[in-house]
Amino acid sequence: MRVGIIGAGQVGQALARRAVVAGHEVTLANSREPETIYDLAATIGCAAARAEDVPGLSELVVLAVPFTAVFTLAPGLLAGRVVADANNYYPDRDGRIAALDSRSTTTSEMVARHFPAATVVKAFNAILARELRAPPVLPGGARRALPIAGDDEGACGEVAALHGSLGYAAVDAGPLAEGWRFERAKPAYCVPLDRAGLVAALDAAERDVDLPEGSWR
Repeated sequence: MRVGIIGAGQVGQALARRAVVAGHEVTLANSREPETIYDLAATIGCAAARAEDVPGLSELVVLAVPFTAVFTLAPGLLAGRVVADANNYYPDRDGRIAALDSRSTTTSEMVARHFPAATVVKAFNAILARELRAPPVLPGGARRALPIAGDDEGACGEVAALHGSLGYAAVDAGPLAEGWRFERAKPAYCVPLDRAGLVAALDAAERDVDLPEGSWR
């Protein structure tokens, strides 16, 4: 698969490395000119490009920029693409966002509204960057499971297939509106779990109840 990753931070780099090892053709972009990450891309074994060129070079795009940076990208940028949205809302970093604080929407629903011609699937947000660099196997040998959520069955299937190629079991948490179940401070957020454990954690999530800040690190 041709995988584009917009965002060359720790999560983007870790996903790029794992995708290259899995045999995918990867293109990586940051917020600057591609020559600023040529050396990094060469080390990873992927291509470097401008963010605006990534969709044309990719079948699936992973969005791994800080949450508020999403809304600086052109709304038409990802038209026609399946987008795996790895974003999280951190008020200390992003500032307070009233619609999220009131729980009237979710991070990925906001992303989907910003890119109306893209098909957004929430994915890869519930794992720490350092854990993306580690083998996706839990003590005892079970595969680590990661949650996804989306409104399009075909797009969810593509994102789940990418998970499988990287060694993870994907657990479908339902439509995009249910993505809150594995947002920051929920029981499934960044906790290493097998499939059964992840399903239980998703079921245990309560919309108005958060875990203590930083307990997942």
